[in-house]
Amino acid sequence: MSLRAVSIAGVGCTPFGAHPDTPIHELALRAARAAIDEAVIARADIGSLYLGNFIGGMLTGQEVLAGLVGDALGLANVPCTKVEGACASGGIAFRHACLMVACGQCDAALAVGVEKMTHAGTAQITAALNAAMDQMADARSGLTWPGLYAMAWRAHAARHGTRREQVSAVVIKNKANGLRNPLAQMGAALDAQAIADSKPIADPVRLFDCCAPGDGAAAVVVVARERAGAGGALPIDVRASVQTRGAARLASHRDITSFEATVSAAREAYRQAGIGPRDLDFVELHDCFSIAEILDAEDLGLMPRGHGGGWSLEGRTGMAGDLPINASGGLLAKGHPVGATGLGQIYEAVAQLRGTHPNQVRGAAIGLTHNLGGTGIACTVNILARPDA
Repeated sequence: MSLRAVSIAGVGCTPFGAHPDTPIHELALRAARAAIDEAVIARADIGSLYLGNFIGGMLTGQEVLAGLVGDALGLANVPCTKVEGACASGGIAFRHACLMVACGQCDAALAVGVEKMTHAGTAQITAALNAAMDQMADARSGLTWPGLYAMAWRAHAARHGTRREQVSAVVIKNKANGLRNPLAQMGAALDAQAIADSKPIADPVRLFDCCAPGDGAAAVVVVARERAGAGGALPIDVRASVQTRGAARLASHRDITSFEATVSAAREAYRQAGIGPRDLDFVELHDCFSIAEILDAEDLGLMPRGHGGGWSLEGRTGMAGDLPINASGGLLAKGHPVGATGLGQIYEAVAQLRGTHPNQVRGAAIGLTHNLGGTGIACTVNILARPDA
């Protein structure tokens, strides 16, 4: 079966941060309406909706979000489906929307990602996020997400000599990038000493090494490429959209410094797009912890194994470097409203490719987004490009 080419016609995003007076479905609606308006598309032409959300039921008591949002948007009786893949929920929603258009089930589809977390206490948020673990294995063992990445950091350091100052360079860069992005409410000017002196969480992970929970939503309208460009903003081509499954639990990892789901998703995305890592102009990846950016960058093939820390400290992943990573500020500066993160990355990438991003990568023509969930159990990688790239 041949698949049609797909383009992004419109995007929308709320600021990521605290929205104490806005219900979860209203956050989703704000992003969705913005994407539809930018796409200059009639609601009657949208043939399906996919909504990524992970812990809305646990933290807000609200399920059936896809149907609620579809009803409020006036999408008639089109299929409205909520999808979940832990932190990769938004990326999965985007891929499903792309597939619906690519296989000809509809000419336009809407993907939305949303989460509301900041109203809940730390214990409640921790318990909800731990639902991304195998409850009969990792959760019983007392594993935490900072603990997982602390172990990965120690293993990477033992194998490759990765140093604290190299990992801190990721935080300094991403927090500084966030100061240039109005959607990132946690940007900051930090130095290595401030990071090293921040509260210990799971040695060697400190407070500033961790992304923060957040509220927010993002949305994308995808259309058949032959319908793109009828009006509105520059359409962006979807050259690849891949989802993979990795290790279901910690003991399943053959190497704790690498996520097989990312490696396989990247390999397939490069194959679909007909490019390699050196063809990329920028990357938005899943930096849920500072060390995660280094691990993810190596898994994506952006630099040789063991060189991620060195690239960070040398500025090679900065705005003026070889390959800018997380020009948006990433999760470290934007926060992590879990279900929204993957589509938030798409929003940032589209702005880069249109040349309208507030922290613009010069000459951006091809970009990659990477969204990882759980212990690496779910991953999406997308390659987007300008039509003339």
